[in-house]
Amino acid sequence: MTSPDLTALHPRLPSPVQESADERFTRHGVRLLLKRDDLIHPELIGNKWRKLAPNLAAAEGRTVVTFGGAYSNHLRATAAAGRLLGLPTVGVVRGQELADRPLNPSLARCVADGMRLHFVDRSTYRRKTEPETLAAVLRAADAQGAYVVPEGGSNALAVRGCRALGEELRGRADVVAVACGTGGTLAGLAAGLGPGRRALGVPVLKGGFLADDIRELQAEAFGGPRGDWRLDERFHFGGYARTTPELDAFAEDFEERHGVPVERLYVAKLLYGLVALAEEGAFPPGTTVAAVVTGAPFAPHPASR
Repeated sequence: MTSPDLTALHPRLPSPVQESADERFTRHGVRLLLKRDDLIHPELIGNKWRKLAPNLAAAEGRTVVTFGGAYSNHLRATAAAGRLLGLPTVGVVRGQELADRPLNPSLARCVADGMRLHFVDRSTYRRKTEPETLAAVLRAADAQGAYVVPEGGSNALAVRGCRALGEELRGRADVVAVACGTGGTLAGLAAGLGPGRRALGVPVLKGGFLADDIRELQAEAFGGPRGDWRLDERFHFGGYARTTPELDAFAEDFEERHGVPVERLYVAKLLYGLVALAEEGAFPPGTTVAAVVTGAPFAPHPASR
C-alpha cells in the first residue's frame, strides 16, 4: 500500500496571520492577532488538516476508522479527506438511538462524502479505547484491519503535526490561545512555540480532565512535557455543542467588527474567553495575543439538506 499524495490537495501553509484592531484589547495595551488556520483548506479546515495529514499518510491507503458525536467536526473532516483522496472511511458515532433517526446535517454531510456510519451505544463508546471493546466495534463495523484514528484525531502523530502551528508563530506572539476538544492541538502547539512563549487552552467541554490528557499526549509524542501551557476552563458555555444567546450575539458582533466568520462550538468560546481575560487584566500591557481560528461555521452541503 502507498501513502496518499496530500500535496495534491494544495494546503495553504503556513496559514496567514491577521492583525485585528479591537478596542476591547487595545485599551488594555494588548495586541490581538488571528492565526487563520481556517484558511488552510476549504474542507480540511484548521487543526483538522494538521492532525489528519500525518494519520492519513500512516494509513497507507487502508480504510480509516474514527470516532465522534453527532455534530463532530472531526468526522466531517475525515469523511471529506476520504472523498478527496479516494480512501474508504468509517465513522463510529456515539449514540445507538441515532441509528433510527433522520441524519442531522453534519452526519448527512459525512454520508454524502462517502463515509459509512456505525452507531454504538454510549456505554460502549466510553470504553472504545479498551482493546477488547475496540476490536469488537471494528468487527461489528466490518472494519478489521482498518487504520484507527482516535476521537478528535488526537494521537502522537497528530500532536507532532500540530507542533508546526507553534513553530509558525515563533516570535510573533507572547501568548497563543486555542480552543480545546481533545487537547491534541494544544499539546503540539505548546511544544512548537519555543522558550518565553505561552500557550493557553480554552476547553469547550466540561469535566476538568483535559490537563491529564494533554500531559499524556505530550508523553506519547515527545517522551515528556514540552512548552509552557495552561487551561482556562470557564468558557465552555455548558459543554460541547452548546451555545447561548449571549455567545451567539458575541460571535455575530465579532464577525461584524472584523469580517471573520466565527465558528460557534470552538472559536466563539475562545474569542469570548480572550475578551474576558483582557478585561480582567490577565495580559500585561504590551502583550501580543494570537488566537488560533481552528474552524469555520458549518454550512450543510446542498445534497445533505
